[in-house]
Amino acid sequence: MIKYLRYFLFSRHCRGHGIHSPFVFDLVSRVFRNKTDSDVVLMIENIRKKNITGNRIISVLDLGAGSSKMKSNLRKVSDILRYSAVPEKYGILLSRLAKEFGKPCMLELGTSAGISTMYLAAACPDSIVYSIEGCPATTEIARENFNLTGCRNISLLTGSFDEKLPELIKRNISPGLVFVDGNHRKEPAIRYFSQLAEISNDRTVIIIDDIHCSDEMEEAWSVIKNHEKVTLTVDIFRMGFVFFRGGVNRFNYVVRY
Repeated sequence: MIKYLRYFLFSRHCRGHGIHSPFVFDLVSRVFRNKTDSDVVLMIENIRKKNITGNRIISVLDLGAGSSKMKSNLRKVSDILRYSAVPEKYGILLSRLAKEFGKPCMLELGTSAGISTMYLAAACPDSIVYSIEGCPATTEIARENFNLTGCRNISLLTGSFDEKLPELIKRNISPGLVFVDGNHRKEPAIRYFSQLAEISNDRTVIIIDDIHCSDEMEEAWSVIKNHEKVTLTVDIFRMGFVFFRGGVNRFNYVVRY
């Protein structure tokens, strides 16, 4: 609560007022507020509701920091959707960012049940989304959800980030957008970011989820902001956006969303 109050007091306005960078002003005033296809949102949110109302239980292989709300490895799919999937508000934001930055491809670390993946894929159907998930049982839930949407531009990879991320890097992919939502620990978060920075260009945005969820993640976010390749960051409390753009003044913005 104290962290959020501090963020609220010091954040710039959600309409872009007080932001002097033309790029960030455009990002906040146009991209953040861009229209999202209501039919796509309804479709994905209906899939969320379908998962939440069911009684299915799966055995979860958790390779990250673990869940603060789900301690057992036997978990209800409904709880995974409640506590691990991005809320609708942030799913819509991901779709807007995917539409703006999602070409030639996108990369997601942490598929979970696939809600965020579907928001990314539906917003930019001409771009492939490579999504990595460490838990085989959760992967199956995501795959079932993808089949319900009819999205054909998702490549789902099952395995640890340490195993699958280097495989993707060897393919020489250059993602326009990366969404990191897994393994919320300081050392892995910094290590994965460093690997992703190597395959990013000045058009890439890396989105890191839960940057204020723990002291470890706040420490990782602080290190990431000061990475030598980073020129600009935007903190909306739940997520942090990292850019590598040339021709902009290096600055760390805090924006209300």
